[in-house]
Amino acid sequence: MAVIAVYSAKGGVGKTTIAANLAWLSATVSCRKTLLWDLDVAGGAGFLYGVAPRKKANAGAIFSRDSNPADLIRKTSYDRLHLLPADASLRQLDNVLTRIGKKKRLAKMAGELSRGYDRIILDCPPVLNEVSAQVLRAASVVIVPLPPSPLSTRAFEMVTEEIRTHTKVHPPILPVLSMLDMRRKLHQQAREEHPNWPAIPQASAVEQCAVLQKPVGDFAPTSPAARRFGQLWTAIERKLASMG
Repeated sequence: MAVIAVYSAKGGVGKTTIAANLAWLSATVSCRKTLLWDLDVAGGAGFLYGVAPRKKANAGAIFSRDSNPADLIRKTSYDRLHLLPADASLRQLDNVLTRIGKKKRLAKMAGELSRGYDRIILDCPPVLNEVSAQVLRAASVVIVPLPPSPLSTRAFEMVTEEIRTHTKVHPPILPVLSMLDMRRKLHQQAREEHPNWPAIPQASAVEQCAVLQKPVGDFAPTSPAARRFGQLWTAIERKLASMG
């Protein structure tokens, strides 16, 4: 089992779209039983799959043992892919985790859930608090989306510092250039500076994920965006395999 965290300290970087597409690739291409766990109160991962939380769901309560995570998990329309949706209760998650004082609560829960899943993909909230600290302690690998801009290097440094602060042996970090538009000079420069980083293009197919509520590989399997997501997933699987 592996926990793959898609994390950024900043919102609006394509994080949820990347998490949702990686989950589909895990389940459909790698044929692994996969759980997409939405920790972002915005609930974008559930929206991209057309899956809403159960009525009276309380995703925050599972952290204080007031609820069983399995009771909140929903099936998607894809084989081997399940979703643990976010809801408004996650607004209090930082307070809940701080109050219970168990620094590896999320990691323990992921371990328990791993009995039924080969891959757990976390769509993380864009925060720097106890939630992000718990995510980083639980992760086998951390995917960091970085839109090409002068702030990208600074954002990446913030994430790596956060990981070093909260983990004794930090997980591998895989930066990804997101929303890349090679018609723009700044983006060209960012690509030249980081030629080996995986890159996800700014493309209509990616934008259509939210419109169609489907991953790119389902409705546009031969598109450049689908190929790039596939390349990113291959890089992740290779990284996990190299870790033994």
